Amino acid sequence: MSTLAVVAIGGNSLIRDNAHATVEDQYEAVVETAKHIVGMIEQGYEVIVTHGNGPQVGFILRRSEIAKDVAAMHQVPLVSCGADTQGAIGYQIQQALDNEFKKRGMDKTAVTVVTQVVVSENDPAFQKPTKPIGSFYTKEQTEEIQKNNPSWVMIEDAGRGYRRMVASPRPQEIVEKNVINKLVRDGYCVISVGGGGIPVVKRADGLLQGVDAVIDKDFATSLLAADIKADVLIISTGVPTVYLNYGKPDEKALDKVTLAELKQYVTENHFAPGSMLPKIQAVISFLENGGKEAIITNPESLEEAIAGKTGTHIYP
Repeated sequence: MSTLAVVAIGGNSLIRDNAHATVEDQYEAVVETAKHIVGMIEQGYEVIVTHGNGPQVGFILRRSEIAKDVAAMHQVPLVSCGADTQGAIGYQIQQALDNEFKKRGMDKTAVTVVTQVVVSENDPAFQKPTKPIGSFYTKEQTEEIQKNNPSWVMIEDAGRGYRRMVASPRPQEIVEKNVINKLVRDGYCVISVGGGGIPVVKRADGLLQGVDAVIDKDFATSLLAADIKADVLIISTGVPTVYLNYGKPDEKALDKVTLAELKQYVTENHFAPGSMLPKIQAVISFLENGGKEAIITNPESLEEAIAGKTGTHIYP
């Protein structure tokens, strides 16, 4: 089989700015990213695509709350909002990939797997919400929102404004991993673990039950990549490479890094908890569980990154 890569696309990367947040705008961003993924496949890779859903799940939840207040509609639980984003974003990525395959005359098909991910109901995250969802708000907007929604936890996110926080338990098991593995090894380009997967808990009788939370997509992607023994994990972000002292006069791009060096940088607090740190932790987890290589770069640099021309490459 060709080299198997798992590629994670951020939910925020589908929204270029506040003026381009519509579904149509997001599809345009997906189409651009699809070109680079198909470029990888042309170079001999089999690819599993995962994606975030932070802004999108927040939009759906907010719509549901407004519909309840204005028209007495039933509210959609957070877990269902997450499932909705898997279908909607998965459809967009699937269509964009299939169209790109057709344009290039490639005999390839994309398929989306609605993916459930097991979490522990005793995860401390349920007591301390840390996962940002939805739009960024100003301080004034936040104060107004909290008057009407006193139970919301609102925290400043990476200096870009305030966002709503929800529980983000650690993923323990990808329920559909065998299906995903079979499909990719049969030659399909698989979209899975959307938004980090739909969080479920295993009841005492062994049956699954959904819970209100949002799983970090990088942690879930890392778990999937390790489970199916992928050769490379690629996490896309807003920058072409990872930097030390990011945004400071002495910032330094990281090109090739060992696992030990990366862990040292984490202990030195080089990576912001709200943005780069989860990606770094996901990479560490993948390499500690048998992964051979991880790459962090932006979506438009995917082909250059796998050719070794850009991106941060991390090795065991």
